Amino acid sequence: MEFGLKGHRVAILATDGVEQVELVEPRKALDAAGAVTELVSLKPGRIQGFNHLDKGDSFDVDTTIDDAQASQYDALFIPGGVANPDALRADSRAVQFVREFMVGDKPVAAICHGPWVLVEADAVAGRTLTSWPSLRTDIRNAKGDWVDREVVVDGKLITSRKPEDLPAFNAAIVREFARRIDEAKVDQLSEQSFPASDPPPGP
Repeated sequence: MEFGLKGHRVAILATDGVEQVELVEPRKALDAAGAVTELVSLKPGRIQGFNHLDKGDSFDVDTTIDDAQASQYDALFIPGGVANPDALRADSRAVQFVREFMVGDKPVAAICHGPWVLVEADAVAGRTLTSWPSLRTDIRNAKGDWVDREVVVDGKLITSRKPEDLPAFNAAIVREFARRIDEAKVDQLSEQSFPASDPPPGP
């Protein structure tokens, strides 16, 4: 039986103002690991990437937030930039999309300012995570434990601080997404083999 990321769908939630390298490099890593990545955004067409304050490339949107459902995906990635997550956290559809991944206990990764959306989704309380340093107070006010590390893995939540952390972050999301998706598949197989009305035999 084949496990890992091959064929598994990963939603990338982003809009105009996304930090280009934080979108492109993790997506490359996920694609290389066999994942099927889809750029989900607030409207159809293309979104504008930025290299810090300078305009970069634009990127095709695969589907809009109106048409995407968390149940269709195995994991979620939220890249950073300042304008990107700021716009996402102000959109109730995007916030609900993120909340459904967290409530559904699916793997979620965010970098730089991306955790702003997690704060808005009420998804950081009791969790340890990192981000761009300016989000530290927001995360702590939302009852999260902010730490200054290049990558933090807290259960199925993976966070990172900045573009310089991308090599470690990319390795972590590929590893953790694959591991957590595999665990979910094993659990599903166990439930199919031993329904609740027919528990597994004892020793």
